[in-house]
Parts: sequence; C-alpha cells; structure tokens
Amino acid sequence: MKAIDIGINEANREQIAGGLKVLLADSYTLYLQTHNFHWNVTGPRFRDLHLMFEEHYTELAAAVDDIAERIRTLDVAAPGTYKEFSRLSSIEETDGVPDAESMVDILTKGHEQVVKACRSVLKLAQEAEDESTASLVSDRMRIHEKTAWMLRAINK
Repeated sequence: MKAIDIGINEANREQIAGGLKVLLADSYTLYLQTHNFHWNVTGPRFRDLHLMFEEHYTELAAAVDDIAERIRTLDVAAPGTYKEFSRLSSIEETDGVPDAESMVDILTKGHEQVVKACRSVLKLAQEAEDESTASLVSDRMRIHEKTAWMLRAINK
C-alpha cells in the first residue's frame, strides 16, 4: 500500500488522531450514557425526555462513525473497544439509574466535556492546517454547545 501523502506530516497526523481518539471515546461514552437514560428515564417529563434522549443518541451514533473515519483517514487505527474508550474518555460512567433531573445534569456535563475535547483537537488541527479535521470538530463543537444549552434550560 502506498504511503499517505495528504499534506500533513506523520507527527501531526498522529497528534491530531490522538486528540480525535479522546473525542471519539468521550462521544461514545456520552452516546452510551444517553441511550441508557433514554431506556430508563421515568417521571412526569418521561415522554419529552425519552424522545429528546433518542434524538441525541441517534445524532451521536452518526458522530462516532464520522470521528472514527477521520482517524482512519489520517492513517491511524481508531479505538473500538469499551476498554479503550474507558481509558481514553474523560466522561465518568454513571452507576445505577439517577432521577430524571440528575440525568439531564449528567448529560449536560457530558456535552460540555465533549466541547472541551473538541477545542483541544481543533487547536491541533488548526496548527497543522488540517482543515478537514478542523471542520469536523468545529461542527461537533457547535452541536454539543447547543445541546448543552438546551439541556441546561430544562432544569432551570
């Protein structure tokens, strides 16, 4: 197979891919948490939260694929196990089934953490003039910022 030659040197590709791995792990952990809460939410806001969580995890499912494929485009292996995601992710798993208000708070913090991961990768991508990664990460950041804002508005 021919060596990759996309105008980004190997060291920068590996550094950017390393940041994308963290973003992927955070996104996958948030996906799993959101899906769990979709299944287990109860209370007077059940229907609204159940449907909103479904929208969120559906969007996250597509996002993790995009992030993993960008890692592969940079010629680096994408992580794909719970063990790897657990090691890489900054989002803590939730034990048990919290109440609906706590679920919203937990997911808000999760989306905010993904925004922070995006900012970190965005800086690396911009420094390496990797516009493709910058575009992907910028779009992800905008989505997570908006989702966190909407979740914060629920518990005000």
